Amino acid sequence: MLRNDLRNIAIIAHVDHGKTTLVDEMLKQGGAFRENQAVQDRVMDNNAIERERGITILAKNTSVHYKDVKINIIDTPGHADFGGEVERVLKMVDGVLLLVDAFEGPMPQTRFVLQKALELGHKIIVVVNKVDRPDARPLEVVDEVLELLLDLDATEEQIESPVIFCSGRQGTASLAPDDAGSDLVPLFETILSHIDAPEYVEGPTKVLVSSIDYNDYVGRIAIGRIERGQLRQNQEVAVVDYHNPDVSYKAKIVSMYQFEGLQRVPVAQATGGDIVAFSGIAGINIGNTVCDPAAVEAVPFVKISEPTVEMVFSVNDSPFAGREGKFVTSRQIRDRLMRELLRDVSLRVEETDTADAFRVLGRGEMHLSILVENMRREGYELQVGPPRVLYKTIDGVKCEPIEELVIDIPEDALGSVMEKMGSRKAEMTHMTPQGSRVRLEFLIPSRGLFGYRSEFLTDTRGEGIMNTIFHGYEPYKGDIARRNTGSLIAFETGEAVTYGLYNAQERGTLFITPGTPVYAGMVVGYSPKSQDLDVNVCKKKHVTNMRASGSDEALRLTPPTVLSLDASLEFLSDDELLEVTPKSLRIRKRELDRAQRLRAASKNK
Repeated sequence: MLRNDLRNIAIIAHVDHGKTTLVDEMLKQGGAFRENQAVQDRVMDNNAIERERGITILAKNTSVHYKDVKINIIDTPGHADFGGEVERVLKMVDGVLLLVDAFEGPMPQTRFVLQKALELGHKIIVVVNKVDRPDARPLEVVDEVLELLLDLDATEEQIESPVIFCSGRQGTASLAPDDAGSDLVPLFETILSHIDAPEYVEGPTKVLVSSIDYNDYVGRIAIGRIERGQLRQNQEVAVVDYHNPDVSYKAKIVSMYQFEGLQRVPVAQATGGDIVAFSGIAGINIGNTVCDPAAVEAVPFVKISEPTVEMVFSVNDSPFAGREGKFVTSRQIRDRLMRELLRDVSLRVEETDTADAFRVLGRGEMHLSILVENMRREGYELQVGPPRVLYKTIDGVKCEPIEELVIDIPEDALGSVMEKMGSRKAEMTHMTPQGSRVRLEFLIPSRGLFGYRSEFLTDTRGEGIMNTIFHGYEPYKGDIARRNTGSLIAFETGEAVTYGLYNAQERGTLFITPGTPVYAGMVVGYSPKSQDLDVNVCKKKHVTNMRASGSDEALRLTPPTVLSLDASLEFLSDDELLEVTPKSLRIRKRELDRAQRLRAASKNK
């Protein structure tokens, strides 16, 4: 059976190529908002962290209506660390809009998401976005996309995919690069003509759960596409899993919704091809199949790619523990991590030998830092260790994860970037001049990228762009120096004062201001030398009744470097931890006692 009144599509692209902005315009022109309604930019990024960082983290469902056809749209993340979101939602759709920047062209994540779509046999519409950029080169970008399709062994039909030239910000689309267009009608028409209407089979119910949401009132909400038959409210169903035969139990659908614009509208029943959200099944997971108890049959579900980076989350045991957080015990941290597993398929959590520490495995540094930031905002207090890569033994050889790194920099920054890449065991694969800029492509060990982003921005004076995606596992490349600076460590517990900081700033760059509470063993700055230095930032000026010229001059402090969460994680060395509370980020030594640290250092020598 064909559902000609329905189309299911996903928008896939590299990070910052304009997916969410295009969805905004599709919603506006598809009648999702009233004419006088005030609508914020990137309306789909409804999470505070997404809005702050300007990136999509979670895949989201919406829909528009055009010519009596409902178009279900899934906005997906573009950052490589959230590739697990893209992999699973592609099962819900019949076609994809492949969005490519009219200047940057196909990037590493473009290749990754396109490969996943081609593997599922989806139809492709190539959308060259941002054609109104002054440096746009739309025709060259179309050729690059064609080369990419050939490289990924696309079928003849996929290679001859239609191309739309569009400006997401202006809300215009056309079939020719030199025609500006006036609205998105050419895009909507192409979706109706090129993307297949969903097919479904009459018969007993079968729904694959591709996404999970959570609500304090109704619990877990499963989101999936009906593959066969119909789904009704209050229907008795069976839940099974393709990869796990042990999962098999009966349940009941309590409430059911469909997506209309940005709203979830309650419905009593839905038919094959529809994307629905339903609640009432407490233990449901991503990859489960909900089916009729009389015809239990699991739908095959793609195994999500394995994690490549790990961090240890533990209970905060610093001298300032418990002062600022609402949830501080190991049980509360464990429950929160287990709850995250319900909605994030690319995450793993493992118990360690100690009861108050957990190994958290993810797709990248950013993937884990977003989790830490979310926990922090919810009132959790914890400690995290430095990120480490996960090694594998393949045919008896120790192998490590390798990233594909694409760097776009001004020509005058080429020397310093190449020097840093060499010391990080990177191997250059391509170099393409583009006007006054250069695009470089490398294969680099994942651990070689830890702590490099801030250095890269300094070396390119903020003009460089770097993007990475997982390439595969290769034999271990040898030792890479993690950090060439030492830490300035507080000598005693107390409150930092101007006099103490004035003397300490001669040794390096500080992270704190006068009045900041510190404890012995806390890192208060960094030194250009590679050794750690102990400084007394609580030292007060010795008061005498003698006067001398110049003794009472104002002490001028250099403004401190304030580290964000990402920068703090990049900064950590192996013997340091990051203390995360809702109000503060503090870097500290694992061993707070100075004598113990010196004893351990001499033992290592």
